[in-house]
Amino acid sequence: MGFWDWLTGRDSTPPPVAVPEVDPAPTEADILSSLDGVEQLIASGTLPSVVRSRAARVTRLVRDTLPRLGSLGLGSYDSYSVVATATDYLPEAIGAYLRLPRDWADSRPVEDGKTPLLLLIDQLDLLGATMEKIYDAANSTDAAALITHGRFLRERFGHSPATELNVPTAPPEKSTDPFDLERP
Repeated sequence: MGFWDWLTGRDSTPPPVAVPEVDPAPTEADILSSLDGVEQLIASGTLPSVVRSRAARVTRLVRDTLPRLGSLGLGSYDSYSVVATATDYLPEAIGAYLRLPRDWADSRPVEDGKTPLLLLIDQLDLLGATMEKIYDAANSTDAAALITHGRFLRERFGHSPATELNVPTAPPEKSTDPFDLERP
């Protein structure tokens, strides 16, 4: 508090700023639990087979990508997309479809001549293609490291493939022909 503040009776301490509460990021257990829930829906038989196969593809890709999230960079757009697909995008798409009466959802056009079933299929195809690209990106880091290591080894040891190594060949077989004078 300064002299002028003391004279005027004002307090120089700013009022506290309210910090909004933020939900914690989903843990790996939360992500796996969400995937388990989707897989239970897939196994329940309530979804058409075309939806089950596409949803299973997405859940498989997310499960395959989860251990590699670190190679995407924590907090990156791709790692966020994997988590959001597992915990929000996929369950919400399937849930919205399941909340509709089956006969209506499978036969009534609602947008651009498409039924809710066709819209769900489009969404699952988009999620599957996106998860495929992210899975490839997650693995490309290690693939690039393998390529780099191979180049280092070739530079270090001066060889390229194993075909250039001087590996002795097997000795010639003995001839059983008594008139073959050249071979022992």
